[in-house]
Order: sequence, then C-alpha cells, then structure tokens
Amino acid sequence: MVIKIYGHAIAPTVRLVAEVCKEKEIPYELVPVAVYKGEHKSPAFKQFQPFGQVPYIDDDGFILYESRAICRYLARKYEEQGTPNLIPKEAKREALFEQAVSIEASNFYPFVSGLAFEKVIKKHQGMDTDENRVAALLDNLNAKLSVYEVILGKQPYLAGEDVTLADLFHLPYGTIVIEELGYDVLQNRPNVARWWKEISSRPAWQAVKNGA
Repeated sequence: MVIKIYGHAIAPTVRLVAEVCKEKEIPYELVPVAVYKGEHKSPAFKQFQPFGQVPYIDDDGFILYESRAICRYLARKYEEQGTPNLIPKEAKREALFEQAVSIEASNFYPFVSGLAFEKVIKKHQGMDTDENRVAALLDNLNAKLSVYEVILGKQPYLAGEDVTLADLFHLPYGTIVIEELGYDVLQNRPNVARWWKEISSRPAWQAVKNGA
C-alpha cells in the first residue's frame, strides 16, 4: 500500500514527512488540502485530525497525525529499508537521540517557527510583522546556535556519529530561515555550517524541499 499524506505540498511539516518517506524509500501519495481556503478546519478534515492541522497520514487504514510522531512511526515500521538508524536501537544511543530531539524542540523550533510566522505567515494573512519580536527571536536563535557550535565541534551530528530524525527535524523551518529569508545565522559557526550543509544537501530533502 502507498501511504497517503494529507496536506499542502509546501507546508513545512508536510515536507518533513515526505523527506522521511524519501529517506526510508517509502512510496507515498500527497492528497492536497487547500489550507489557504480553510479546508483543514472543515468538519470532514477534523474527523481525522481533530486540531485541524496538516499533515496526517493514512497507512492502509491506520490514521496518524503530528509530524514528529509520523516520522517516528515511519522510521520504526520501515527500519530495514532506506537510511538506517534514524532512530537508534541501542539504549545509550537512543538516549542521546532523545536528547537531540529535545534540543531541537526546545532550542531551535520555537525560534525558527516564530520567525517563519512573523515573516511569512503574517504576510499571507495581511498582518504586519512585529520587528521587535523578530529581533528577539534572532537573538535567541543565535545564542542557541552558539551552543550547537560547541556540540557539533565534537561530533558530526546532533545525536552522535550518524544522522537521525533529530537532525532531519531541523530541515523545514531551518530552510525557511536560512535559505528563504536569508538570515546569516551560520556565519562564524563553521561546525554548524558544515552540519547544515550536510543535512540540507541530502537527496531526500532536495527532492521535496520545494514541495512534497
């Protein structure tokens, strides 16, 4: 069965799920959802995603939402194919993976998603950007990436020697901030720059970065 991904092709979390499908060599079908027309808030959509957010997947009748949960599910179910060890199995390596996942969720995502909201989403909604909030978000992001610089000076990836979902979780909003909005947060951070180049140039991400 081909997995069905319900969402908008350029939505960051939809692209993330598609990227993991590519990493794990999982065929998928994108079922378009007209988010700018509010389709994701319709009763029909909320039957499957009660919060009215994209994406959700249908894997032969198994419905799952929340992009990070979807990525974990795909990595576990299809662990024998595609990119190996996106979720490590050995206890200590898995603990380091969970640590890295928490790093992204607490020290990266709030700031890059906030910048995307201020500079992209608000524009689409006809709202004014709060430049004071943008400055504060950038200050926080730069401070956090200085810690990333230390971590990535000791190891190739955030959880250790191998790429994991923790690294891939950075791709959608990192691409918006670094490549689309052009914020030079990699300057004077050679270890972060090396890591970002490696993960953002992965064929799986290149295949979906402009649309799942």
